[in-house]
Amino acid sequence: MVEKFAVIGLGQFGRAICKKLSEKGAEVIAIDIDEDRVDEIKDNVSYAVQLDSTDKGALESQNIGDMDAVIVSIGHNFEAMLLTTVKLLEMGVKRLVARTQGETQRKILEKMGVTEILSPEEEVGINIAERLMNPSMLMCMPLPDNYEIVEITAPKSVIGRSIKDLGLVAKYRLNLVTLIESNDDKELHIKGVVEDDEIIQSNYVLVVFGQTKDVERFIDINV
Repeated sequence: MVEKFAVIGLGQFGRAICKKLSEKGAEVIAIDIDEDRVDEIKDNVSYAVQLDSTDKGALESQNIGDMDAVIVSIGHNFEAMLLTTVKLLEMGVKRLVARTQGETQRKILEKMGVTEILSPEEEVGINIAERLMNPSMLMCMPLPDNYEIVEITAPKSVIGRSIKDLGLVAKYRLNLVTLIESNDDKELHIKGVVEDDEIIQSNYVLVVFGQTKDVERFIDINV
C-alpha cells in the first residue's frame, strides 16, 4: 500500500523532503502559500497546491486527514507554523511532524503536544562541529543517552585488516552497522550485512553505533 504524505512549506528543506519521499514511491501532496514554490515542485510530487495552511477549511478540502503523515516545514514564519500546527492537531491527523528553529520554538511545540520535532539547522550544526573536530567523521546522528551513529572514513591503521581483527565490540564497545563503498565515480554502495572476514579497503566508510566517548576513543587511537 502506497503511503501518503503532505508537506506544508516548500522552502529548500520542504522541497528536499518532497523529492525524497517521491523517490521512495510515496504519494506526496505539496502545499505552500507561495504559488511560485508550488510551481517549482509540481513535477516532482503527486499533487501540488497553493493555499493558506492556517485555514482549516482549506486543509480539509485537500483531505489532509487521510494522510499517513503531515510534515510542517514552514521555516521563516513562526506564527504561520504554529497556527498550521494547531489546525492539524484539531483535525486529529494520524501523524504530525513539525520543523522548528531553536530551543524556544521546540518547547512551545512540545507544550502543544507535538512529539515529532525536526531541527535541521541544529543537526547540521552538530555534524559540522563533529567534522571540524574529527575530519574523518562524515556524518553524526546523535541519539538519546549519549549514543550516536557515525560514518567514519576508514583510517589508514585499519585498512587491510578484517572486521574480526578490528575488534570493534571487544576493544571499543562499538557495533558495526554496515560498510559503505565508494567507486571511482564517487558513487556510494552499501555493503549490507558485513561478515567478520570482510577486509577493510581504503575506499570504505565505517558506519558504527555506540556511545560518544567510545566513538571518540576509536578515532583518537586509529586516526
